[in-house]
Amino acid sequence: MEKNIIKPIKRLSLRDEVYETLKKSIVTLEFQPEERLHDKKLAEQFGISRTPVREALKRLEDEGLVESLPGSSTRVAPLNVEEAKHAFTVVAVLHALAARLACPLLNKTGMEALKTSNKTLQLSIEKGDVIGAIEADTAFHKVFLDAAGNPEIVLALERSEPKIHRLEISQFATLKALNSIDQHNQIILACENQQFEKAVHLVEENWLSLGTLLTQQTESR
Repeated sequence: MEKNIIKPIKRLSLRDEVYETLKKSIVTLEFQPEERLHDKKLAEQFGISRTPVREALKRLEDEGLVESLPGSSTRVAPLNVEEAKHAFTVVAVLHALAARLACPLLNKTGMEALKTSNKTLQLSIEKGDVIGAIEADTAFHKVFLDAAGNPEIVLALERSEPKIHRLEISQFATLKALNSIDQHNQIILACENQQFEKAVHLVEENWLSLGTLLTQQTESR
């Protein structure tokens, strides 16, 4: 009797794969702010037609990471401090909501994941590995997102967080990044002590304090 265990593997469509690749390159500043993006050249590099590239660029434009200029040219959107301020407010509230839903549900595995992610974050910061640090920070907060189990929160964050990460990467060398380690430890302690509302407040403050630091540093340059 044939068992219905193995399912077909879902793969990203070509359009989605191009979108994800370009988005990552923009967020990590491989493509610098205001750098021109030529769909023909990108298509040649991908080894595909221009249509999936144009579709990906249009999607990135809708998300505020790319902008069209007169003359049908396209470029990476410049870093926008005011936009980032608004994004930080939204992101802080969404992560706080995720924490409120998740904290009562966190088990031993979840708590260990928080601690492991925070240790990885500290190591990445000490090595000056900005991408590793952001990935570790993302993993830390993803523990709450996964436990919360609300896909609408995740979808909303996917639109706002890339704008934050671009600014964070651009300012990483001057960030007092170790502050996040201490804040994360306080969040973990609050969760362990079942002080759930305190944990929610600390999660929101973690994002808001980072936003204040980043935008102040950017404006002072």
